[in-house]
Amino acid sequence: MNLPNTLTLARICLVPVLITVHYLPYPWAGAAAATIFVVAALTDWLDGWLARRLDQTSRFGAFLDPVADKIMVAAALVLLVQADPRAALALPAVIIIGREIAVSALRELMAELGQRAKVAVATVGKVKTAAQMTAIALMLYHDPIAGLPVYRAGFLLLQVAAVLTLWSMLVYLRAAWPLIGPRASRDSL
Repeated sequence: MNLPNTLTLARICLVPVLITVHYLPYPWAGAAAATIFVVAALTDWLDGWLARRLDQTSRFGAFLDPVADKIMVAAALVLLVQADPRAALALPAVIIIGREIAVSALRELMAELGQRAKVAVATVGKVKTAAQMTAIALMLYHDPIAGLPVYRAGFLLLQVAAVLTLWSMLVYLRAAWPLIGPRASRDSL
């Protein structure tokens, strides 16, 4: 097991820790949960960077990394919606989780067609991820800092992330549409 894959597995192992800490009845639980989430988000960047830098890319890592990301984000969103069960929070959560499922399926289909590069990560996807991770961390932290409404800022940023999520999904679908749309040749399937 190489270092990048170890970091990815550690991110998955942080999910039950995040959940447990989130529910602790202590005033520091929000800060601790946010810290765990930020550490997980940083390992997402670090494992990919290390894999490329150390020439330790692998099929296992390519499979596991996006799975770990989606598990961590989905778990955090479920925690947030459970703590604040409003449609204005549930809808972006469903958009974000639903997009991840749809884009994963699209990438799998494109890989089967030998066209995975058509749905490679786009710039809007990277911006979406940054907005989403920041929003979730702020919302997990929850408490104001120096009078600044941290939760509200995270909530608003999550709305922005949901819009970017839809935009990025449309970018990927548009790139794939000639190969999967109704006018695509049946021979390509």
